[in-house]
Amino acid sequence: MDFSAINPVLLLASLMVAATPILLAAIGELVVERAGVLNLGVEGMMITGAVCGFIVAVNSGSPWLGFAGAAVGGALLSVLFGLLTQYLLSNQVATGLALTLFGLGLSALMGQGYIGIKAPSFPDWHIPLLGDIPVIGEIVFQHDPMVYVGLLIVTAVWAFLTYSRAGLILRAVGENHDAAHALGYKVRAIRMMAIMFGGACAGLGGAYLSLVRVPQWTEGMTAGAGWIALAIVVFANWKPGRLLLGAYLFGGVTVLQLNLQAAGFAIPVEYLSMSPYLATIVVLVIMSSGRAPGSLGRIFHASR
Repeated sequence: MDFSAINPVLLLASLMVAATPILLAAIGELVVERAGVLNLGVEGMMITGAVCGFIVAVNSGSPWLGFAGAAVGGALLSVLFGLLTQYLLSNQVATGLALTLFGLGLSALMGQGYIGIKAPSFPDWHIPLLGDIPVIGEIVFQHDPMVYVGLLIVTAVWAFLTYSRAGLILRAVGENHDAAHALGYKVRAIRMMAIMFGGACAGLGGAYLSLVRVPQWTEGMTAGAGWIALAIVVFANWKPGRLLLGAYLFGGVTVLQLNLQAAGFAIPVEYLSMSPYLATIVVLVIMSSGRAPGSLGRIFHASR
């Protein structure tokens, strides 16, 4: 076992990259759940975003267009969930699970002709001056643009939910949709917008895997990332700041297990591979004691 093979600076820098797809998917789901909707289809939207983004990027030659296509693909799939749960009043849990299965099958079909193809390169940014700071610059300021886009989205969501009138209305809909409806707010419209935002973010998270992390298309490449995103929302107590911490915790465990494998750690690879998911469950059980939005998962009947 050779611990000298583990570079602490590189490990911390890799942590931010590993956390980004989970962070993007989780921040979208946080907004959806703050609106009172439980969408368990995050995995399906992520894998759909991964294949849509990859197809658009390969055919256009632009990874930026690929991310845009991924956001549109995830949002369109989320519209299906929204129509079924908000207008046809289907069960949110069952519909979310069906959405995941549908997304996995759809992505496998769409990606058949793209297996083995390499995605267009998406170079890292070296932020002037900040990127030259010893240690900190290499850890924080030398990543690809989507790492910073993810942080920007988390900050924007925090500001939106905390300080804006629209954020207050969304939270009110999530806490008591009947009271919000009585005050004249369009509950279904607000929830549909939240659902579409969550789908777009999940699509971006999936595209990050297929365009940056790998970068190529592989069936089932999300490998449970959507379920981890759902768990992190609960761990974060539906707060963007804690969600960022949870995503980085998962990213850190993921990177650490890869480094331990490289160092020849005397534990079977299968145990190391399952450690990120086990750590997420343990932390979730220990720390998730917050109260969920009052109307989370409840069906809204506008006629009441």
